[in-house]
Amino acid sequence: MDFTDRIIGRTRLLCRDVDAISFSYDGYIYNPLDYARTMHEAYLGKYVKEGAEILFLGMNPGPFGMMQTGVPFGEINAVRNYLKLDLPVGKPEREHPSRPVLGMKTTRSEGSGKRLWGLVSLLWPDPEDFFKDHCVFNYCPLGFLDAGKTAKNFTPDHLPKEERAALEKVCDSYLKDIIDIIDPRALIGIGKYAQSKLEAVNDDPKRIVSSIIHPSPGNPQANVDWNGKTQAKMRELGLWN
Repeated sequence: MDFTDRIIGRTRLLCRDVDAISFSYDGYIYNPLDYARTMHEAYLGKYVKEGAEILFLGMNPGPFGMMQTGVPFGEINAVRNYLKLDLPVGKPEREHPSRPVLGMKTTRSEGSGKRLWGLVSLLWPDPEDFFKDHCVFNYCPLGFLDAGKTAKNFTPDHLPKEERAALEKVCDSYLKDIIDIIDPRALIGIGKYAQSKLEAVNDDPKRIVSSIIHPSPGNPQANVDWNGKTQAKMRELGLWN
């Protein structure tokens, strides 16, 4: 089995494993590995390369990013215009009326993804150059939306203890296997939560494990020169020139 087949096969197993977990959460749970599988696997096949030295890890899908496009931090314009991915996306089994999945027809921009891919495209105008040495994943593939009218995004760290443990067990196993397959020299959390997950599964003391500020507009630290702070941190780690 070649490298890409191993990545895709392990991701399909993750999809089955998270679908098998029973949640008491009374909101809506979206699994883009199911309904956006075509897009996600196109992303994995095109942009996860053997020998990538730096693995970036986010937390879980955002309602206007990966929940719509199937791509980590999948802001619609970045996915279409920078990553050049544009394939059909289906629908989750239960869909919040305020958060329909429109796929590549979505018109809302996802702030975190706009910042992340905006910086990447500024430094690497050709995505192939970035992905020679980098890959981007999310720790958890599930998106959680509150049942209320506003469909507030609910992060998995707020789940009941037993359910969170069951989900983290599955996601930890996937993350460890992906790291073993790719064997990067640096693991970079996009935010402190993701860093903690990388630290928990990393078994190579020679690897760099750290984090950059999460680019969410809801994070006050990210709203002042996120690009500059991120580049400075990556230079400090000796990973970007």
